[in-house]
Amino acid sequence: MEGKVIGPGPYRATKLWNETIKLFRGGMPLRRHWAHFRCYDCSFTGSEAVDYLHELLRRNYNFGPEVTRYQTLQLLKKFLKAHVIEDIKGRHGTEDFEDSGHLYRFPTLSPLKSFPTRPPLKDCADLPRLIRWDDYEELPQRENIAPQKSSVMTSDLWNKRHSVAIGDVHECKLIRRKEITPKQVDHIWKSLTVVHLQRVLGLKSLDGVLHPAHVNGKHIVHNVFKVNKSGIVVLENKAEDMPYWVISAMKCLANWPNGNETKQPVYPGFERDVLRTVGDYFQRLKEPLLTFHLYEVFVNILSLLHEQDVATEALQVSSLLLPPPNRRRLQLLLRLMARVCQNPLLPPLNDTIATRTLMVQMFSHCVLGSVDEMDLDELLATKLVTFMMEHHNTIFQVPSKLRHQVEEHLSHLKRVQIKYAGSDTDFTSSPAFCKQISRVDSEEQKVIGTQTPLQQLLEGLIADTELPAKDKKKRLKQFQKSYPEVYHNRFPTEESKAAVIPEKAPRLKPQLMFFNLKKPFQPFQRSWSFRA
Repeated sequence: MEGKVIGPGPYRATKLWNETIKLFRGGMPLRRHWAHFRCYDCSFTGSEAVDYLHELLRRNYNFGPEVTRYQTLQLLKKFLKAHVIEDIKGRHGTEDFEDSGHLYRFPTLSPLKSFPTRPPLKDCADLPRLIRWDDYEELPQRENIAPQKSSVMTSDLWNKRHSVAIGDVHECKLIRRKEITPKQVDHIWKSLTVVHLQRVLGLKSLDGVLHPAHVNGKHIVHNVFKVNKSGIVVLENKAEDMPYWVISAMKCLANWPNGNETKQPVYPGFERDVLRTVGDYFQRLKEPLLTFHLYEVFVNILSLLHEQDVATEALQVSSLLLPPPNRRRLQLLLRLMARVCQNPLLPPLNDTIATRTLMVQMFSHCVLGSVDEMDLDELLATKLVTFMMEHHNTIFQVPSKLRHQVEEHLSHLKRVQIKYAGSDTDFTSSPAFCKQISRVDSEEQKVIGTQTPLQQLLEGLIADTELPAKDKKKRLKQFQKSYPEVYHNRFPTEESKAAVIPEKAPRLKPQLMFFNLKKPFQPFQRSWSFRA
């Protein structure tokens, strides 16, 4: 397809608007036209503009073949209002674009939009920090129960843990985190969800795309756990749900011809009236179901639609950020749209428009939209809603990777650990994501990560000048017995050991002898040894 694919990033809608204008201005055929007995060079008629732009949008990957001629006409009206084009008399803004022989031209000034300025986030204070081992409670010691090992360990803590092998066992306490509160659980879900979203979107930062203040941890937890067997969100406050008559109308269309629970009389055109009832309700909502705050998030997902798995995961994470009432409405609406499009027993809902096109046109702007009506809301919403309708069964599932990360973090916080006096017990600084490595690299890291603290411990023992030689030898023997491989690497031969720990020369033990002056010299058979 023609046109450059606009990748994810801040203000993607503005980039796409500018890119569309460049393609339109650069490719629209211009020629001489006559009107009112006058000649106008470098001009084009309204119908020519609609024809060219419609084909351009359909062939452009950022929009796709779902774009209709009506939507193209609406975009040209926005172009005229934004002074991207003007009529041959230089009028724009208040004039209405016509799909006719009326003449238009491009203005000389650049019609591109400037990017909105937003103050960058100076810090991450609004992002909830993952809970650490900052506070703990002492637990009573219990025999024959070994504490679980931590996944990360500092060198200092390693030395203290393994001081049993050489003596000097430091005072320790058995600890664990205090009970995790629901508020802390909300913060953990919020923090890991935002990090997961940034990763799946492929962005270095979410600045300009999503503000942390617009992420509610309670909404995420509600959307994850408070669902029915079909995965539809269940609301605690029934006043936030859709009116009963709207739900009944949606069931009637979704299960046609067996969905008329109220047993109302069916007449010719009944199904069209039911659809109009549902459409009126959603079109009167104060803001789109995806909310204004999350507009940039979902627009960024448009660039990922060519990778179905990635786009699906991005929608799974993003839809968790929705308020539960919005998520429930969106789930039910997309399911209705999919069933209506797939139901061969449902009569045509429009005389000129196909059912699939009608459903997308009727509800797309109810799903996605921005506060700035000058953007490409309708075209972008058409493509996104089409994808969401086709994959509505999967985009509302909780990503397994995200769920696993949260469960692992919560499980880690509940583990019992040993705290040594003066040691570091903060083990929550491990990265949120792991990179897959080969088995050889894994074994190498395992050996290096285990031996390095022991090597440091051995060197410290050798360099200790205050330790008596006798005690040093005793502890070196204990170390050799406990960690023979580390010891052998340090002292492969006796010569290497002697170079570091030289053996002292043995002291002579003098013998006291007695002589008999009357007999020839002859030592006694017994002798006594004395130490100097």
